[in-house]
Amino acid sequence: MVSFVGVEAATGAPGGRESGTAGEARVVPGPAGAGSHIAWKPCKEDASAECGGLSVPVDWGKPGGERFDLRLARRKATDSGARVGSMVFGPGGPGDSGVQRIVDKGNMRRFSDNLRSRFDIVSFDPRGVGTSNPIRCSQERLDRRPPTVIQSQAAFDAMVKYNRGLREDCRRNTEKGLFDHVDTLSMVKDLDAIRAALGERSLTFHGSSYGTLLGEQYAEQYPKRVRALVLESVVDHSLGTREFLTTQAATLQDSFDEFVAWCERTKSCALHSSDVRALWADLLDRAERGELRHDGMVLAPFDLNVLVMKKLYDPKWAELGEFLQGLSESEPGTEREAAEAEGKPGPALGSHPFEIFCQDWSLPVRDYGDYRQDLRRVARVAPDMRYPRALMSVSACLGAPAPDNPQHRLKVRNSRPILLTNSLHDPASGYNWATNVADQLGRNAVLHTYEGWGHGTYSSSPCAQQTIDDYLISTKVPARGASCPAVGR
Repeated sequence: MVSFVGVEAATGAPGGRESGTAGEARVVPGPAGAGSHIAWKPCKEDASAECGGLSVPVDWGKPGGERFDLRLARRKATDSGARVGSMVFGPGGPGDSGVQRIVDKGNMRRFSDNLRSRFDIVSFDPRGVGTSNPIRCSQERLDRRPPTVIQSQAAFDAMVKYNRGLREDCRRNTEKGLFDHVDTLSMVKDLDAIRAALGERSLTFHGSSYGTLLGEQYAEQYPKRVRALVLESVVDHSLGTREFLTTQAATLQDSFDEFVAWCERTKSCALHSSDVRALWADLLDRAERGELRHDGMVLAPFDLNVLVMKKLYDPKWAELGEFLQGLSESEPGTEREAAEAEGKPGPALGSHPFEIFCQDWSLPVRDYGDYRQDLRRVARVAPDMRYPRALMSVSACLGAPAPDNPQHRLKVRNSRPILLTNSLHDPASGYNWATNVADQLGRNAVLHTYEGWGHGTYSSSPCAQQTIDDYLISTKVPARGASCPAVGR
């Protein structure tokens, strides 16, 4: 186990500094082997943002070994006189770029003017992602991925064989041996190194979606280094294969149910006068027969479910109604058209963020018989949305070695209060996940509910945004059971 130097901070006053015994400001050092300096300079894409790198070990168990640069970006607080410190934003995915979140001014609209005035907003490309020594794989191999939904024992065996071959390919093509060290526990040490390099005694962090796992495990490893920690759209990292699939299916079905109810009561819905569930069942049947076409490609049932899920994220219910209506009126497609669309050449190397997921999760399925039972359970829980995106997570990790960071119930002791925030109807990170994580964290956390829809709360509700901002600035959590009403719809 890596040893750490310095005394963990027990308090979290604004400014992120701890008074030393001689009256000097003292920062708790990061993990052994971490770089201590970020050389900030104007970003090439936008000089109003600053970009930099932080040297960290590939393997935190070998701090003197191979290293790479973790890439970061920041925008300084717009009111230096009111500045609280640095707030680190943890990107989702896995595979999202935090650097682009900061550099792209459009993406910065995610943060309120109030928050931007009080904090330097900092984010990073997680190890293996974007500009932080990305995982690289042969595009030709990526393009040969078998269908996500497995239909036979032969297809099951083919998926396992494909995954093993892809892992070896990605391992060869990823620089500095990083491929085997992209789990979230490694990222926790990266995050603590970032905190120390920013000169912050304790961490102010806002994690979104998969970024909440990073926040959860940071609090577990370094509870006394937490100043304020927001977990928005919470990931529950305690579930086995069956529970993972059924909870994901249930929350997607719930969001689809909410869309159907909206369409029934809203005259502007393109399907207002239609039987939405019957229309959807017909689309799934057409997809099963290979007769459903969209943008020149024939859609498989799984692809159809994923397209619908994406429109439930914001949610874009009006667009979803129009989309389903258009599909129902489309001409039948053919398997040949799908093959032609998939045959377009791509770049020599591509990315494979699922490897991060596979190093965080153990989702074993013994054989096709067990897999088929899982599909039947999912269909019972989600009769409309019976092909959730979670099936991709299971398929992509079949045959993977035991992960370095397997699931477990969180054990956080003596942390400052943590704020969890979740939509009641989230298609990806279900409210069922948020309540379970809140139960694991116990008195260390408060769950704040947005009573509306979509993946994320901060951009969905001015009330939720204000609640999160107030907590990040003051570190005071809302009352237990507090909520914000649904907006519109």
